[in-house]
Amino acid sequence: MSRPAPLTLNVNGATHLVSAAADTPLLYLLRNDLALNGPKFGCGLGECGACTVLLDGMPTRACVTTAKVAVGREITTLEGLGTRAALHPVQQAFIEEQAAQCGYCLNGMIMTAKALLDRDPHPGVETIRRELSRNLCRCGTHVEIVRAVQRAAELLAAQTAAQSAVHEGARA
Repeated sequence: MSRPAPLTLNVNGATHLVSAAADTPLLYLLRNDLALNGPKFGCGLGECGACTVLLDGMPTRACVTTAKVAVGREITTLEGLGTRAALHPVQQAFIEEQAAQCGYCLNGMIMTAKALLDRDPHPGVETIRRELSRNLCRCGTHVEIVRAVQRAAELLAAQTAAQSAVHEGARA
């Protein structure tokens, strides 16, 4: 393991200075240094998806991504999507569809769904299943999770339509 050094991380739109070895897993810094508990420690091998964050918009396993890799890149955690008062549409959809039992997989499912919907605003069921296939849910809420992603696509489309209407009204 390398020696601790100051590292600057851009997390959820804010800059954070942490002292850590360059090979420290990003997950440890997010949870222990920045007190962000959305990403979970699951397998520690990048297999289950519980630790998923967005790194420059791409779903990334924080348990196997080193701090050095994350420096200078935009890191988004579950906490960076929305607030309790203003949930992100993906978060809202997961609540509306009751897409959780124990909730341990939710961080990975939501972050992966967010990245998918950013790339493909109207994915089909097979695309959703394929994208989420590397996120493990041991409770078996897969049907509800797929419905939540479909619902999130609807909410995002409605949000986009409402914003377009406001812009059109401002131009008139």
